[in-house]
Amino acid sequence: MILFDPDLESDLLRQTSPAAKLPSARLLSRFLAEAQAAVRLRGQVTVLLTTDAALRNLNRRFRGKNKPTDVLSFPAANLLQSTKPAERDIAISVETARRQAVEQGHALSIELKVLILHGLVHLAGYDHESDTGQMHRRERQLRARLRLPLSLIERNATRAENP
Repeated sequence: MILFDPDLESDLLRQTSPAAKLPSARLLSRFLAEAQAAVRLRGQVTVLLTTDAALRNLNRRFRGKNKPTDVLSFPAANLLQSTKPAERDIAISVETARRQAVEQGHALSIELKVLILHGLVHLAGYDHESDTGQMHRRERQLRARLRLPLSLIERNATRAENP
């Protein structure tokens, strides 16, 4: 399920440029279903499209990092104790996604898909901050299958190599 934060500024929602226009919930929901199947992640996933301020608050609250970020993933609580399908959440800053889309030279819709995939891979149990490349490899496979450009991990690796 795709949710739009009512705090998103109206100018973000009224963009007319195809590259900068916020895609419909329907388009993103179709991608979410396709990507979730590719990741083999069962259960309900909700994606909240929100602001930099909201992501900063969530990042501070849940990760102890007082800075905005592009995407956060929240696995299901009590997953092992539940007999129901898992419910998980992903939060994405549309403002940051738009800046990253401009930097990468592609449409906002593509950047949101890259961020959704990254969040789903985290929800599947991968963590690029603590693994030895497993998430990078998995995300690269999925990105190719879903016809997406460079993943977040690949972009960050390129920046680290070429400061």
